[in-house]
Amino acid sequence: MIEPTLRPGDTLLAADPGKMAGDAHLVFIGRVRSAWSDTRTAPKNPTAAREAKAPATLEISEPFRAGLLGLEGASHIIVVAWLHRARRDAIVLHPSHVTAPRGVFALRAPVRPNPIGISVARVLSVDSSAGLITVDGLDFLDGTPLVDIKPYRPGIDSIPDAVVG
Repeated sequence: MIEPTLRPGDTLLAADPGKMAGDAHLVFIGRVRSAWSDTRTAPKNPTAAREAKAPATLEISEPFRAGLLGLEGASHIIVVAWLHRARRDAIVLHPSHVTAPRGVFALRAPVRPNPIGISVARVLSVDSSAGLITVDGLDFLDGTPLVDIKPYRPGIDSIPDAVVG
């Protein structure tokens, strides 16, 4: 786990959710292979990852490869990952890009009770038999466990008038 320096305004939970009894059985379907091994040099968001022009590969474990059937027709996917190196004990953070502390549910920060990350990526290639999906870039560290992959559907996933406070 990464132990980032706490900033003024950061608030920790009384107990680390990673040490609490679980209520779901999560299975990782594979791993991310990316150019990023260090949180200090990794892109901070999907846009920065695409701008870095460093393709990433999703390695899908053998039992789940049949689930790739039909994915070769998708131009973009939503990648859901378990941010295994993130802290889980913070509930309020004060990132450097905002003027005041915010709750983790108002941020895209990896630090959260359940460190689930999402990223939309353009599909470059799909090799179903080898279980490999190459994408244009991801802001996930190399070795990050994959939780799920979903096709990006512009008609339902894009909300042009969405607002972030």
